[in-house]
Amino acid sequence: MRKLYFFASVLLIACGSQKLAPTTNPVVTESTSGITKVDFAKEENVAKTLKFLASDDNEGRDSGSKGIEKASVFLENMMKENGIKPYFKTYRDTLSNFDKPAYNIVGYIEGNDSKLKNEFVIIGAHYDHIGKIAAVNGDDIANGANDNASGSTAVTEVMKYFAKNKKNKRSLIFVFFSAEEKGLLGSKHLAKKLKAANLDLYIMFNFEMIGVPMQNKDFILYLTGFGKTNMASKMNEYAGEKVIGYVPAETKYQLFRASDNYPFFTEFDVPAQTVSTFDFENFDFYHKPDDEFELMDPKHMTNVVNTMIPVLEIMMNKPTKEITINVK
Repeated sequence: MRKLYFFASVLLIACGSQKLAPTTNPVVTESTSGITKVDFAKEENVAKTLKFLASDDNEGRDSGSKGIEKASVFLENMMKENGIKPYFKTYRDTLSNFDKPAYNIVGYIEGNDSKLKNEFVIIGAHYDHIGKIAAVNGDDIANGANDNASGSTAVTEVMKYFAKNKKNKRSLIFVFFSAEEKGLLGSKHLAKKLKAANLDLYIMFNFEMIGVPMQNKDFILYLTGFGKTNMASKMNEYAGEKVIGYVPAETKYQLFRASDNYPFFTEFDVPAQTVSTFDFENFDFYHKPDDEFELMDPKHMTNVVNTMIPVLEIMMNKPTKEITINVK
């Protein structure tokens, strides 16, 4: 997550490659509340992807660096191996607003409804981090496991599900954003590019810092810009239980404007929001070398993914655009 400065205060927030086996099918189970959930993402796969993205070999994934190039190749290969097409000529969307070669990684799954496939849902997370920084106890690599290898890992599992099951009526664009830490540059670039191409965007849904669970909450995720749309209430309706909630820090630190959802909100004027479990109380190593794989909770992350998959599926397949911006 990037740093933003408001009134002189600091605002803070903000996967080896696995090929999906052709015979793999999600196991559907019933929760105690009677809603249908999927048992698709596996903890061992979540952990494997997360560990790679947050490894020292990637040197903190600074945009334009040799380290992030390894992560780029990894994510491209995952898309290719799971039959996800590039949205552009290649998977790489070269940033026009950064002084080093940097790339969003962008894949595409066409919708299966003859009409609704002309409308799009973007699901994304930033895969860059801040690279090497001042050493702490001899460690100068800011691995960015929580920020945001965790969110990127979630996106890999969601895209594998839809690549396998092809249950999306609307078309899906999956994006791993670069240069978020430089000022949302990857998402700003892509939002302008897609707007200029007259993309019919329904919603943008972003994962940010989901590596460790919140404590003493009756929901598993909070939504930035909570009151700006009806997304939270509709997602809870689709889930049949409260899975999305509100935390005061979201408003206090203006987190809605601090991650890759925001450029899509400003360019398209459609619901574009981020889910997170970083609440300023459950993780002490934001932008520090200790943001390591070993401190993450893959079991929690797997639960987040398997909870969100059916909610996202319902949301993207509704015959009308039920998620709307609230009256301003």
